[in-house]
Amino acid sequence: MSVSSRDTIFALSSGRPPAAIAVVRLSGPQAGGALETLVGHVPEPRKAALVRVRDSRSGETIDEALALWFPAPHSETGEDVAELQLHGGHAVIAAVLDALGRIEGCRMAEPGEFTRRAFENGRLDLTEVEGLADLIAAETPAQRKQAFRQLKGLIGDRAEAWRRRLIEARALVEARIDFSDEADVPEDLVGPAIHAAQQLRSEIAGALAGGGRGERMRDGLVVAIAGPPNAGKSTLLNRLARRDVAIVSPYAGTTRDIIEVHLDLEGYPVTLLDTAGIRNSAEPVEQEGVRRARERAADADLVLWVIDGSAADRSVVPEKNLDRSKVWLVINKVDLAKGQGSEATRRDEYEFTCSISATTGAGVDGLVGRLASFAKEYFATVETGIVTRARHRRLFEETVAALDRALAEAAKPGEHEELIAEELRSAATALGRLTGRVDVEDILDVIFRDFCIGK
Repeated sequence: MSVSSRDTIFALSSGRPPAAIAVVRLSGPQAGGALETLVGHVPEPRKAALVRVRDSRSGETIDEALALWFPAPHSETGEDVAELQLHGGHAVIAAVLDALGRIEGCRMAEPGEFTRRAFENGRLDLTEVEGLADLIAAETPAQRKQAFRQLKGLIGDRAEAWRRRLIEARALVEARIDFSDEADVPEDLVGPAIHAAQQLRSEIAGALAGGGRGERMRDGLVVAIAGPPNAGKSTLLNRLARRDVAIVSPYAGTTRDIIEVHLDLEGYPVTLLDTAGIRNSAEPVEQEGVRRARERAADADLVLWVIDGSAADRSVVPEKNLDRSKVWLVINKVDLAKGQGSEATRRDEYEFTCSISATTGAGVDGLVGRLASFAKEYFATVETGIVTRARHRRLFEETVAALDRALAEAAKPGEHEELIAEELRSAATALGRLTGRVDVEDILDVIFRDFCIGK
């Protein structure tokens, strides 16, 4: 659909009312005409003008506001864009949206439609769109910084530069294929192309070397609180979250399902999981809770294995399927401990061991500090990484695989220029799909469906 034949879309683009200011945005071919209908004229481009917004049907003044005008193509969406900055009351917003809805060619925007038009008009590539979504969703400073780098082209610019180099390498190989009989075409065009492919393969593989930590930054470092029943796991979760999010009781098996809490630890995102007490049980629901607890603990980045420090026997040890290098021993209920108890669980088997009272808070600050340090060390390499989503990783992996196949063909005896050129084309296509240059219709709805209306 051409830009000129599109509907003009409008929506509230600021927060939920009531608020001090409400921003209503329009984009499309009728944006200027709609603005003139409501305020009587179109202001100078990119200069705020004080206007009275009127209902075109009754002539009644709805509000006094600021109006801005951004003619195409120098706007956020690449289309004509108008903006009204109104007083943020429910009635004002409803009246303005109602007035806009009565203008021919104007309709309410769908979720993410402004951003989608920006993508379709070349104002943003797909990685920048994803960065914008992550910036809106960011809960910690570290997430915000990562999303902003992506929004400003950290991934897209790098991927597009790699794609151009791949196209140039493929052009050399195809020149050798198509013009091999021409006297002025050099004999060895494949060699420089293969050298370029080797360099690109190394650079892209290096971008994949972060071990998924960029993706983890978006969702948070996963820390599972696990251990036997009645060790105080839910009390510890509540203490760390600084609110009551889990039910605490003296009865074993109270926690049946997994409870998640998102924390900001010195700017880094951490997701805490409170899991069911791990023990053998004949009760079906508790069995399922224990199964889920074991599964989530095994997949977590770190496990806090909590035991009861006041019990006569502390010999309960972590599950055999847990990597001991990611398990910390937390000896809880030290305020109730009358003696040392049995020390069948050796402290030196763990990278970190601490004694706390989740009830009184004793020792918890030290545990929180150590968790914050762990998160900082875990994400230390993220700032230099560029992979922030599973989609990016998959397409980079496809690119590397295609380059590996091209290099393998080049290493075989004989001439394989056609196969080399085809694999270089596949590699360039994968990078093009990353930024949205080629063949991305199948993923557009998935990317834009999570945007809010007005963005």
